[in-house]
Amino acid sequence: MKKNRNHFVLLLFVGLILSCKSVRVLPNKAPVKRVDIAVLSNEIVKAEENIKNFRARIKAEYNDQKRKQQLSVNFRLQKDKRLWMSANILVPIAKVLVTPDRVQFYEKFQKTYFDGDIRFINQQLGTALSFDDLQNIFLGNPITDFSKTKFERISHPQFYVLTPKGKQRSFRPTYFFDPNSFRLKEQRFLVAATGQSLSVKYTQNQQVDGKTVPKKIEISTFDGSNFLQITLDFLRVDFPKNLTAPFSIPENYKKIAL
Repeated sequence: MKKNRNHFVLLLFVGLILSCKSVRVLPNKAPVKRVDIAVLSNEIVKAEENIKNFRARIKAEYNDQKRKQQLSVNFRLQKDKRLWMSANILVPIAKVLVTPDRVQFYEKFQKTYFDGDIRFINQQLGTALSFDDLQNIFLGNPITDFSKTKFERISHPQFYVLTPKGKQRSFRPTYFFDPNSFRLKEQRFLVAATGQSLSVKYTQNQQVDGKTVPKKIEISTFDGSNFLQITLDFLRVDFPKNLTAPFSIPENYKKIAL
């Protein structure tokens, strides 16, 4: 009897230990009502793609509700170093180079160029994005480090929706994740001081060489009266071992201030 009682106590003790452990969040068609957010965050981090070199041919469409314009873009990303774009409408019309602290571009029609710091991008969007944030947006990763941030969950019937805990400054992100793949479906940002919003939706993903990367991205901004949307369709993607990003402002181009 004593032996059986000790065996029962041992089983009870083991059961209590196991019940205290976080249950793994399994892929599912719909979000599970009760999940450990720390465990969910870990699944999200594991689903992120760490890509050194990224190259793509993109069909881009610009729409500001007044006019639409389509162009072809050659895009190259070297992790933590540079984002490079060459825009074409039958012929090359402009080039852009973004580095961790600088933005440069030139256009061939007016023969002008811009050379400034990365604050230029945030001034246009009303955001507080860093270079690291920009490269994560193109790769379909959240801009917040999920391994170092605590989150709270917002109920949603289709996605896991998370937002950082605590008081946010002027720039508040909200993230929407696919419950089956744990890949990002949308990252939405609200600029509290201005009421301006920025949304980046990943409407389609694609598998390339075993990696999941965006197929279509919809970027939209709204400031209460003006709406702008840019749609990026990634037609060809690869991950070359060696990648160049040639950029040189032509002579006799006029510098502009924006």
